[in-house]
Amino acid sequence: MRDYPQIVVPPPGPRALDVVRRDEAWTQNCYIKEYPLVVARGQGPMVEDVDGNRFLDFMAGIAVCSTGYSHPRVVAAIKDAADRFLHICGSDFYYESMAALCERLARSAPGESKKRVFLTNSGTEATEGAIKLARYATRRTAIIAFRGAFHGRSTGAVTLTSSKARQHAGFGPLLPDVHHVPFAYRYRCQWCADKGECTRGCIDVIENDLFARHLDPHDVAAIFVEPIQGEGGYVIPPAGWLRDLRALCDRYGILLVADEVQCGVGRTGRMWACEHEGVEPDILLTAKGLGSGMPIGAIVAKESVSTWETGSHGSTYGGNPVCCAAALATLDLVEGELMANAAAMGERLMAGLRRLQERHACIGDVRGVGLMIGVEFVKDRATREPAPELLRDLVLAAFRRGLLLLGAGKSTLRLAPPLVVDQYDVDTALTMLDGLLGELD
Repeated sequence: MRDYPQIVVPPPGPRALDVVRRDEAWTQNCYIKEYPLVVARGQGPMVEDVDGNRFLDFMAGIAVCSTGYSHPRVVAAIKDAADRFLHICGSDFYYESMAALCERLARSAPGESKKRVFLTNSGTEATEGAIKLARYATRRTAIIAFRGAFHGRSTGAVTLTSSKARQHAGFGPLLPDVHHVPFAYRYRCQWCADKGECTRGCIDVIENDLFARHLDPHDVAAIFVEPIQGEGGYVIPPAGWLRDLRALCDRYGILLVADEVQCGVGRTGRMWACEHEGVEPDILLTAKGLGSGMPIGAIVAKESVSTWETGSHGSTYGGNPVCCAAALATLDLVEGELMANAAAMGERLMAGLRRLQERHACIGDVRGVGLMIGVEFVKDRATREPAPELLRDLVLAAFRRGLLLLGAGKSTLRLAPPLVVDQYDVDTALTMLDGLLGELD
């Protein structure tokens, strides 16, 4: 038995409420705040709040805390780097950890082509840089993204984002010449007669509708795609779909940009989700789990695409030496043990969720790879009507019992725990979900 999950004061407790009130008085109201969790510390997959409640975390700060909280090897690397120096601008000067991380990411990227790396502070910044690079390298302007996609919230990135209307509302006009097409959402595919067996429908609609009626493919600089869609509902396209998209790009000289901000760095049981399909993107984006919580991201692009000139792009803090140290330690852990653990624990979690699906009619679909798993809730399996209220109630009820969860899409529970979870953690989460669904369904 472990000392988590353990609720000693119904959350939010008195200390948590004090912090919540202070936050609400002074912070911008654009923050979402899913539920009143006020963190004091964490260890592995355990989070403790300021009132002493201990939670089992199955969302990892939105898939960020890949090595868990306060992994001793990551903390040691951060402390060592901080003792040496906190910052020097990597756009203007040199230091070993930046060179080492860029080499490490370039060598780990899918495919045989030589890659070059630009380090950023976040996934959003990586998206912004990739937009610039794609347009610069191709001398084209149009960009294609997918419905349900999330690529960030800054002006260029949010134009590509198609997750929620409120992320666009009131901020226009946004980036011009961006076009959205359907993603291969097998459970809800509108292009295939046999729902659940989505094949090429969403690829064909790009050629037969967008390219035939609206957009010359030779004006398209890039297609941005999440190999596994994150905020859209942890949607996994059918086998072969990403390869078909790669072939479409090759046919028209379009760059394929794989946004692996949420699905990369070992989360799917491989370093990069593209590897499951044997696809080499022209540009790969990473962030979130790369630094185990430290703010760092990267643009990993083929050398043949990396044509922008000196000074045409830069970042004051991107590739900060302390963040580089955290990323290098994270990659050591992921490659050494956690990637394999994600595959093994993901299989165990998926098997358990499918058993829950047999017992609870509200579970319409279970899908996932490694420790990136979506559980879609419906009001009726025959109609597949989403059940957003059930999802909301489940997330809040789980928080009160000591299990940290998050939703995605209209009514999908995303399960993205730290890659350090073990059998106890997986089985505990499954038992808690079973009990909560029994009460709520």
